[in-house]
Amino acid sequence: MSQMSSRTPKPVPALPAASPLAPATPAAPTVACAAGVLTVLYDGACPLCRREIALYRGLPADQPLAFVDVSDTTTALPPGRDRAQLLARFHVLGADGRLVDGARGFVALWAVLPGWRRLAQLAAMPGAAGLMEIGYRAFLRLRPAMQRLAVAFEPASLHVPAILCGDLRSDHAGETGAVWIYRGVLTVARDPGVRAFARRHLATEQEHLHLITPLLPWPQRSRLLLPWRLAGWLTGALPALAGPRAVYATIAAVETFVDRHYQEQLDRIDALSAAERTACAPLRTLLARCQGDERAHRDEAQRLSPGHASWLTRVWCATVDIGSKAAVALARRV
Repeated sequence: MSQMSSRTPKPVPALPAASPLAPATPAAPTVACAAGVLTVLYDGACPLCRREIALYRGLPADQPLAFVDVSDTTTALPPGRDRAQLLARFHVLGADGRLVDGARGFVALWAVLPGWRRLAQLAAMPGAAGLMEIGYRAFLRLRPAMQRLAVAFEPASLHVPAILCGDLRSDHAGETGAVWIYRGVLTVARDPGVRAFARRHLATEQEHLHLITPLLPWPQRSRLLLPWRLAGWLTGALPALAGPRAVYATIAAVETFVDRHYQEQLDRIDALSAAERTACAPLRTLLARCQGDERAHRDEAQRLSPGHASWLTRVWCATVDIGSKAAVALARRV
């Protein structure tokens, strides 16, 4: 969580003087010290911090507590501190205006929480505070990985109605496969035009995957992402062996199917109640954006592959369409 400096608090923790740091921008507002109020400065952008702060907010305290999210760029900061410093470690601001950080910050907070006071008393034992600080610094090294794991299990960032959860799972699997289609093309193709085409579209598909991933906590994602990656790679690599026309025809076939798939989801949202449509408006905007990009991919591929395709290419594209339908049906469930 956020971080701060402190001294072992008794009834009201005594906080050591803050070490001199780079002064904040003169015009920036600063956190005011209210009499008898202990202010906890935390990183609201960190999922670990949010959960811990939610716990502290629900506990009784011996004195008033204030909680300030320093990840919010509009939040006022303590004098002489910049936002990066406050986000790097947990901080607590005492009623006397002194700032404590790290393990001592936690001790300062625990000392005013009746159910946690015993931890603060243990920290007052000789050498305990130093050991806690060592443990805290070790945690900071692990925190980035723990944050990524916590984000993967967080609820969806946008409202996703139950009837669309399966579709969103298939979208995530499909965008994963799309990324690997273009990687397959780039592995095999040597034609400069095909490679430029694949690089541009790969960047777009990676962006789609980045946008859709937060919509599904990790447990709700397809369990078959490894097979989808392999299938995507083969879908790109095999036609690349046959040349540019086969690549463009394959992309046109894939994107034609994806366009229909996104449209079905948009139609389902449009059929919801007025209240649900309002709640799903950001999700609808995102899906429509992805659909627009996929249509542009389809149209470009069709322009680059004019004329009639060979019977072998037509059979291959029909197979790709059938495989796409089967993959979506499976990804909705697994």
